[in-house]
Amino acid sequence: MRGKILVIEDEMAINDLISMNLEVTGYEVVSCLDGLEAEETLKKEADFDLALVDIMLPGKDGFALLPELKAAGIPVIFLTAKADVQSKVRGLKEGAEDYIVKPFEMLELLVRVEKVLERHQKGREILKVGDVEIDTEKRSVTKAGEEIYLKPMEYDCLLMFVRHKNKALTREQLLKALWGVDFEGETRTVDAHVGRIRKKLGFQDVIRTIPRIGYRLEVDE
Repeated sequence: MRGKILVIEDEMAINDLISMNLEVTGYEVVSCLDGLEAEETLKKEADFDLALVDIMLPGKDGFALLPELKAAGIPVIFLTAKADVQSKVRGLKEGAEDYIVKPFEMLELLVRVEKVLERHQKGREILKVGDVEIDTEKRSVTKAGEEIYLKPMEYDCLLMFVRHKNKALTREQLLKALWGVDFEGETRTVDAHVGRIRKKLGFQDVIRTIPRIGYRLEVDE
């Protein structure tokens, strides 16, 4: 199990979708549909590695829950339809780790979750692709036992490919997930990073180019 995540979202369809995707990816999930239910859950168990919290909740909103989650040592990512800058600044200043505006792509959410867990050194994994090994706690990459230096964004890009191996990822998905929704660069940025990863790891035949789409990391299951 990669970690235990508390999902606090009052729209059942969104709650179910988030929970299902997290569980498929290997996380243990506990879900709540309002702020008061979340409060009661925290009284019974507080050993969560992360909480995904909607702001506009019935009973007790996300801002009001934030101090209780922080007191329990639980990092928070806000998921909300409140896209105004004032709400975003408030959430981040009061201690949220990240702030994702609805609607969002599930792939982006999963990457943001991984990054927060890594910052808090939770959910350590050793991932392997052939003779390449990735230590998610150390953020280190070795090939045949020799450490290979990857720049931070190259590392994040590689990790995203490995987490979603044998799946085609578009350049737009990679840009949005790794650089954020406000990034104003072009898809050539992705191509440059993939080119460097291929060269450093000898992955020319492992990370395949999918014409007019993007890339896919291909490995035998």
